Amino acid sequence: MSKRDYYEVLGLHKGASEDEIKKAFKKLAMKHHPDRNQGDKAAEEKFKEVKEAYDILSDAGKRGAYDQYGHAGINPNMGGGPGGAGFGNFGDAFSDIFGDLFGASGGRQGGQGVYRGADLRYNLELSLEEAARGTETKIRIPVMTECGTCKGSGAKAGSKPTTCSTCQGHGQVRMQQGFFSVQQACPRCHGTGKIITDPCQACHGEGRIKQHKTLSVRIPAGVDEGDRIRLSGEGEAGVHGGPSGDLFVQVHLKSHAVFTREGGHLHCEMPISFSTAALGGDITIPTLDGQAVLKIPAETQTGKVFRLRGKGIKGVRDSHPGDLYCHVVLETPVNLTERQKELLREFDTICRGAAEKHNPRAQGFMDKVKAFFG
Repeated sequence: MSKRDYYEVLGLHKGASEDEIKKAFKKLAMKHHPDRNQGDKAAEEKFKEVKEAYDILSDAGKRGAYDQYGHAGINPNMGGGPGGAGFGNFGDAFSDIFGDLFGASGGRQGGQGVYRGADLRYNLELSLEEAARGTETKIRIPVMTECGTCKGSGAKAGSKPTTCSTCQGHGQVRMQQGFFSVQQACPRCHGTGKIITDPCQACHGEGRIKQHKTLSVRIPAGVDEGDRIRLSGEGEAGVHGGPSGDLFVQVHLKSHAVFTREGGHLHCEMPISFSTAALGGDITIPTLDGQAVLKIPAETQTGKVFRLRGKGIKGVRDSHPGDLYCHVVLETPVNLTERQKELLREFDTICRGAAEKHNPRAQGFMDKVKAFFG
């Protein structure tokens, strides 16, 4: 089976820079890495192909030979194609390229075949009250955990993995032809340095099994939409004794019946009657701490905003709580009786007789309309 062009594998042109090659590999490796595609053979083969292309194009000498002579310019026995020798050790590339993502402990951990477990994300929905005051909740997540039967070794109880005779337990083999000498993962043990002759029945030699676990999560007061809470070591178990990944709990806020949130501030709409807006009066408004009384001055117009200081939310990183903004909306009365209609008509007649005094905005608008068409 003929190999694909290495530049085509990475989705690049022949003159791609080193940085472009690294970025392309990082993107594809993240997508197809076996740790993120458990049991997906197609993804595993794709990762091998991507890694092979990167190994050649990221090395100036190998890339020069490849650019000049194609696949014939490099050792056809080194690395093989997808499925060939030398690409079982995914952790080397994963740790080199993704060190910035996982930190110093990410990827391969120094021992043969030892890898850090994958990070996980859990989306947690909270009410506005829970986010404002903080809460403690329990979550249940599916996760790859260390096999309790074999303690992560992958070997059946009473047996132990044996040292690989091909690499003598080093997990790496050196291959040389012509001017090239390349150290690669052992094709027999896939970089682990060990051979499991009698695999554990519970995990089938993987050393990990999928389980559900329940965790208690403390949500600090003031969290907002999109905030993340990191639970160290609560991600997937590492491979062959590697450290576990982390669990990131991402906060999402449910819509609220009364309030909308804007950082530390809260907003609400408060309908008021025509008479209250005209004559003024006290109205009761809700806050997260209970009810409060808001004094409405006479002649209040619809859209007027009143601010109640300190009645918002104190964010996680804020020193003081935000404010509550109450937006006044004038409510037109409905289902009027004949007597109410009669009184309104009488009131309207009185107002029309002195429009400039009682309805200055409306009168000013009409004057502008007349001037426009005049």
